[in-house]
Amino acid sequence: MIKRCSDVELESILSVINDAAQAYYGVIPQDAWHEPYMTIDELKSEIRSGVQFWGYYVKESLVGVMGIQDKKDVTLIRHAYVCTSERRNGLGTKLLEHLEEYSKNPILIGTWEDATWAIEFYKKNGYRLILGYERGMLLEKYWTVSTKQAGASVVLANAQWTGSD
Repeated sequence: MIKRCSDVELESILSVINDAAQAYYGVIPQDAWHEPYMTIDELKSEIRSGVQFWGYYVKESLVGVMGIQDKKDVTLIRHAYVCTSERRNGLGTKLLEHLEEYSKNPILIGTWEDATWAIEFYKKNGYRLILGYERGMLLEKYWTVSTKQAGASVVLANAQWTGSD
């Protein structure tokens, strides 16, 4: 079952994120990795900035999360994670399809360049990589990341993205 996560589920959301983010260890730039990957304060900050978390529940247990955030003229998919024990069961695709229904805007997704499994997941679901100058422009316009993180990140877009402002 998919439903919007409630404010009382912060610990469950963090549990999913920090479990799934273990896949990044040794893959993303070393100075970008920290334990836990996301803290409660970072999660609260993301929610205050407008990220709405949706969850995939199995027998009332949260096993996958994905955030959605309207930002100017686009919708961003943020913090997409599925528990290690539930991967490869289609939960991420179901969450993504559910959130796509909520957006009338083009959808953009940012992820780590070396997270090849994530990039392949989004490509399999109809997203395309944005390359070159446009990638940098999008990261600067829609995300708040350091120059170093931007250099290690990619942007993917759904078919609605035309690349025009």
